[in-house]
Amino acid sequence: MFRMDTHFNVLALIVIMFLCCTLCSADIACRNEAGESVDWFVIYKLPRYKIGEVGSGVDYLYLDSSVGSWQWSKYMINSSQGAVGSTLSQLYKAQAYKSNSSVYALYNDAPPELNYTQDYGHTKGMLHFDHSQGFWLSHSIPHFPSFPERGYIYPSSGKVNGQTALCVTYQYKELLLIVKQLAYLYPRFYNCSVPAMFSADLSQLAQLCKGSKLPLASNKKMEPLFSAHGEKFVSFVKSAHFVDDIYMGWVAQALKADLLVETWQRQGHDLPSNCSLPKHALNIKRIRLPGSVRFRSRYDHSKWCVSRAYEDQVTCLGDLNRERAQMWRGGGLTCSFNPLIYKAFRQLVDWYISCK
Repeated sequence: MFRMDTHFNVLALIVIMFLCCTLCSADIACRNEAGESVDWFVIYKLPRYKIGEVGSGVDYLYLDSSVGSWQWSKYMINSSQGAVGSTLSQLYKAQAYKSNSSVYALYNDAPPELNYTQDYGHTKGMLHFDHSQGFWLSHSIPHFPSFPERGYIYPSSGKVNGQTALCVTYQYKELLLIVKQLAYLYPRFYNCSVPAMFSADLSQLAQLCKGSKLPLASNKKMEPLFSAHGEKFVSFVKSAHFVDDIYMGWVAQALKADLLVETWQRQGHDLPSNCSLPKHALNIKRIRLPGSVRFRSRYDHSKWCVSRAYEDQVTCLGDLNRERAQMWRGGGLTCSFNPLIYKAFRQLVDWYISCK
């Protein structure tokens, strides 16, 4: 009898563990290259035009806490496989956009199938979550992601320049804070769903999805955020009323760190390296990827920065270029103090411009 009970208990335990794992794998989360849940990931899509060569424009590097350093993805960014495709498939393939059990919100100042406008914040990304958890994917890719009913489509225009994306898995309470941060950005939401069961908590998001501007307590806001596994990020967001370069005028001073900044540098529009305040913002001009692949910032539409001093170990990814016109636009940065992320980005800096 003892053996039978033991056998039954073992079987019951296996069933319970299987159910738990099934439920965990079903949670909305960032997904890695194998489609498994991860706390966060970063991708860096290569530009088509690199120094000395012309590429496909859809190759990318991948990073998360388990791989330890940049990995060349075996997938292409225009494939529904890989980290970005697998993450979005939770909305697309599962047809969660037809369900009332989760929230999703897609935003881009240059949306797919719609005209570009400067009336909104210069910001791009999406949210997808339920009452338990979900993800915030922020990126630099115009015309992306596609409308859910269209399935996964990567825009052909997104092949030319370098692009970055940061995905972080958050619990529900953190996602409510992120929605408040988005109010400062005034994103152009082009596809949203806030079911009635979420309306009490997400009235602000519902208004933003309708294009409403919300009253703000100030012209900028900093918010600590903690991933589902407890890793700290800090969100810096500014409204259009904070008329300054976010890197130099705020983030460098707040973090007390000189920043090396990589943003799209259109000739005649970019702001020069600036050392007028205690902490400086210096423009990166050339990137060197693993394998000695190099490209110039004029072919890079990504927006990121790292601390010049190795001991500070600050890395931020976000929305805004160091460009005069974007001093008048809403936008933000999400900053990490993870040494793995810092090392990965800091080693990419091949050449930057010091102040004159």
